[in-house]
Amino acid sequence: MARILVVDDDVLILAALSRILQAEGYEVVTHSDPVVAAREQGFDVVLTDFMMPYLNGIELLSALREKNPRAVRLMLTAAADFKTASEAVNRGEVFRLLGKPWALSDLTSSIRQAFEHHRLVAANERLTREVAEKNAELLAINEGLERRVMERTTGLLDGLISALDYRDTETQWHSRRVSLYARRLAQEIGLTGAALDVVEQGALLHDIGKIGVRDSILLKPGPLTPDEWVEMKLHPEFGYRMLAKMPYLHEAALIVLQHQERWDGKGYPLGLKGEEIVIGARIFCLVDTLDAITSDRPYRKGRPMSVARDEVRRCAGTQFDPMLAEAFLGLPETEWARIRREVEAMEEAESHRWTCAKLDANGQPVPARAAGA
Repeated sequence: MARILVVDDDVLILAALSRILQAEGYEVVTHSDPVVAAREQGFDVVLTDFMMPYLNGIELLSALREKNPRAVRLMLTAAADFKTASEAVNRGEVFRLLGKPWALSDLTSSIRQAFEHHRLVAANERLTREVAEKNAELLAINEGLERRVMERTTGLLDGLISALDYRDTETQWHSRRVSLYARRLAQEIGLTGAALDVVEQGALLHDIGKIGVRDSILLKPGPLTPDEWVEMKLHPEFGYRMLAKMPYLHEAALIVLQHQERWDGKGYPLGLKGEEIVIGARIFCLVDTLDAITSDRPYRKGRPMSVARDEVRRCAGTQFDPMLAEAFLGLPETEWARIRREVEAMEEAESHRWTCAKLDANGQPVPARAAGA
């Protein structure tokens, strides 16, 4: 039942109000002492007189508001007190101000409106909670879907890189290293969340277009002829065409297309310059050089990190975005060594997995020590 607190130091008025409100179907709690009334809790509406001893109506409502913040507040006042009482309305203490003597229809109508206001506020709070709960559920569902998409995307990327690795065995682990190098440098300049994933994906897939390059060119042990270079330089466009139609790889595809561009505009295939190049491709350009210098090649051993740092410093503003060069040079060498060790561990684990997967003539796994043939 709707519960109303009624406070008036005039016991006759208090009794009259109680009869009227009980006849309207409300549960009525009455007090003639405002100090005692100030301790009441658990009501929906409060109706109080203004001029009372010890506590006036405004002071009482302020005290009640602390323990009953959702209760709707109404106040009775004589005409002489109207100006003072109206200030309480303006300060938001009172929902409705009623004059003494009151008109019965105005009194009962105001009380009904107060209870309706209380009901609507409570309903709004309930709906807000329900919406928040539903939003939390939807967020959890979306996060689950995103994880599934990311898992499938990761599986697709691994498959694409493995397909290229069958043709060019140096590609896979180079791609793993530069993808993690690129992510670390992107973190250093403030990229977060999905933007980091795009940079890592683009760097991982940068050479995927080489699948479209003939073996005679891709695997040629010696220098390429000018005509062969023309075909080799098509691999960024080949890669872009492979990936651009996949919505979740569209941004990464731009990195693949532009990964051979240079800050000074002397790269290919589009001759883009400066910030015309997407940030992921600018990041890749720098970390690709880092990996090229510090990794072993058939014709030379990998060189120290100091050589890579000197090259980045020398080419800042020409080959490399100077802002990225500064960020790279601000990171300790141990960061890049840590990432290289991480990829080496991945390579060892992959090699061990495939070695253990080999079977002998009887279909039994070949022990790792005997599987090298």
